[in-house]
Amino acid sequence: MQAAEDGAPHLSAAASLGLPAPRVAELQQAIDAHNYPTAEEILLAEINRDPRSASAGRMLAFAGTVYFLNHDYLNAAIAWKKSDAIAPLAPSLHFSLAMTYIRMAHSDWARPEIESLAQHYPRNPLFPYWLGRVDYDAHQYDAAIGHFQEAIKLDPAMARAYDNLGLCYYYENQNAQAIESYNKAIELDRGSQHPSAWPYLNLAITQQFLGQPANAQANLQEALRLDPSFAQAHFQLGTVLEDLDQLNNAVVELREAARLNPAYPEPHLVLARIYHRLGQQQAAQDEAEAYKRLHPPAATP
Repeated sequence: MQAAEDGAPHLSAAASLGLPAPRVAELQQAIDAHNYPTAEEILLAEINRDPRSASAGRMLAFAGTVYFLNHDYLNAAIAWKKSDAIAPLAPSLHFSLAMTYIRMAHSDWARPEIESLAQHYPRNPLFPYWLGRVDYDAHQYDAAIGHFQEAIKLDPAMARAYDNLGLCYYYENQNAQAIESYNKAIELDRGSQHPSAWPYLNLAITQQFLGQPANAQANLQEALRLDPSFAQAHFQLGTVLEDLDQLNNAVVELREAARLNPAYPEPHLVLARIYHRLGQQQAAQDEAEAYKRLHPPAATP
C-alpha cells in the first residue's frame, strides 16, 4: 500500500463520481479554484438525494477529502466514517482518517486505524512509525522506541524515525543514545531535497541540557539556515544566548520567535526574565503580561 507521508489524501477527478455532466463541471471548477465550501455544498446536495446509496458512499469519501483539504478535520472524519458504513474505505483513506484524528488531538482514536493497517501491510514502515508517534504523544516512551526501531528495520533510511527515536531516548534520560539518533537523522537527511531543521533543534536541546551551549548554538544556527521561519529554533537560540550571557542578542531571537508565532507564550516569559536582568522593568512587566494572556493558569474545578 502506498500512502502519503502525512496522510493527506488526493482528490480524484470529479467525473469518477457518476454525476450529471453539468454538476461534474460545476464541482470540478470549484475544486480547481480551491473553493472548497462550494464543492462541499454541491456534494452534500447530491448525497442527500439518496444518502445510503453506493453513489452516496463514493461522494462521502470524496467529500471527506474536500473537508480534509479545507482543514475541517471533524467533518472529514464524519464523512469518511459514513462512507465506510456504506462500503469499506480504501486503505489510503483509512490512513488519512487516522491522520485526521491526530490533527484533532485524538491519537487514541487513530491507534486502532493504524494498528489495523500495520497488521495488513507489515512491510510498510509508515505504520510502525506512526504507532511510535502515538505512543510518544501518550508518554509511553519504551513502546514508542520499539515502534521506531521497527520502522528503521523496515526502512534504514527513515531519518524522521531516528529523530523521534532520539526524542524518546532524551525523555528517558538516555542522552548519549539521543545524540547518536539525532546525528543519524541529520546524516540521512543531509542529501534530501528539503532537509529538516527538527533534528538540529532536538540535538541542540539535548546539548544545552548537557551544558554544551556552544555546540547547541551551532546546531540552532544550522536549523535556522534551513528554515529561517522556525519559531522554536529562534526561541531555543534565545535561551542558549541567555546562557552565554549575550542578553541583547538573546532578545533579538526571542522577539523574532514571538513575531513568527504570536500564539507562542514561552518567548515572552524568557524576555521578561532578560529585561528584568537588564534593568528594563516596564518591558519585563509587559512581557510577563503577554505571557499570562497567552498562557492563562489552568482552570480549577
